[in-house]
Amino acid sequence: MQLSSEQQSMLEGELGGAARQSMEILCALGRIYGARNMVPITSAQVAGVSYKTIGDAGLEYLQDIASAGARVRVPTFLNPAGMDREQWQALKVPPAFAKKQLEILAAFAKMGISSTCTCTPYLVGIRPKLGEHIAWSESSAISFANSVLGARTNREGGPSALAAAICGCTPNYGLHLDENRVANLRVLVDVELKGMSDYGAMGAYAGEAAKGKTPAFIGVKGATEDRLKSLGASMAAWGSTALYFMKGITPEWNVAQGAEEITFGAQELRAMREKMGGDGKPDIIAIGCPHASLSEIEEVAEKVQGKKLATKLWVCTARKTKEAADKAGFTRTIEQAGGNVVADTCMVVCPLEEMGITHAACNSGKAAKYLTNMFKRKVVYGDVEDIVCK
Repeated sequence: MQLSSEQQSMLEGELGGAARQSMEILCALGRIYGARNMVPITSAQVAGVSYKTIGDAGLEYLQDIASAGARVRVPTFLNPAGMDREQWQALKVPPAFAKKQLEILAAFAKMGISSTCTCTPYLVGIRPKLGEHIAWSESSAISFANSVLGARTNREGGPSALAAAICGCTPNYGLHLDENRVANLRVLVDVELKGMSDYGAMGAYAGEAAKGKTPAFIGVKGATEDRLKSLGASMAAWGSTALYFMKGITPEWNVAQGAEEITFGAQELRAMREKMGGDGKPDIIAIGCPHASLSEIEEVAEKVQGKKLATKLWVCTARKTKEAADKAGFTRTIEQAGGNVVADTCMVVCPLEEMGITHAACNSGKAAKYLTNMFKRKVVYGDVEDIVCK
């Protein structure tokens, strides 16, 4: 690989052991994927933040590299943690889990990483521009950045994103290159998508059908950013899709000649929704996977105003968004109904098992996939009015 003089200095250990170790990780990735050089990045997002997902081994690694002098060179933020840092006791997170989680956050802070824990950084001011190179690692954030914003990032793992943040660069391969930002699957949408859960179902269907291909959607109307967020998150969970195009909506539209073509109609929508969830009474209603925008929190507040909920309700969001919801009165309305606006975490990375939750309701295709497949929870799937107002 062709390295700049500064990158070479990092590799040779002249800028410290942590920088050397990080550059070794990036060079190894570059060799594996055939990168010729590194590309500078403007921001990084690091996954592997919840104690539930990284455990003691991950905590030890973070503490070791922080103690070795690791410091980030670009604005860097975190994926959701395993709990709300301020409300964990009220939300009944086990104290032993909380202790380990706080140690993980302290290790990241020692490296100069922002305490922002969210999978929707683009909703709290971290919004890369068209063509900007970044190193993000949360699957839905990657999809949104690549597809809706037109920024450029591969699906980084937690360690590689952290290494990129420390070195300020990432190997120049994959979706950083023009030739790889081409769709080879046309999805003809022949059904009206009425709500967030329909977009999640379409994302699940396209993700499964893509099998490594990049999809391009034709015929979608009324696609707000919140709905595009839901679509991309679902595709990433059901098919590892990191980039998609939508005709007339996304900033890029590049479809290969002879691309495969499939149709998503009423039959496919109905079958996919049935596959994604069943019936029953949930232990928790979980909104905000990916993290809810202020408008999504407002919608929940409107639905529960003046009501008393019989089921626990979490609306998960970024800390900054929660503060805006507090100021607007949405948090108070939701709390008066018996729910909580929860920051820093979500239902996918918090210790549901230790909290006695076996059955969840959600409006997220991503959450439906992870809760059933990874964590063996039962799921009720639908829009906010379907699952909150039953």
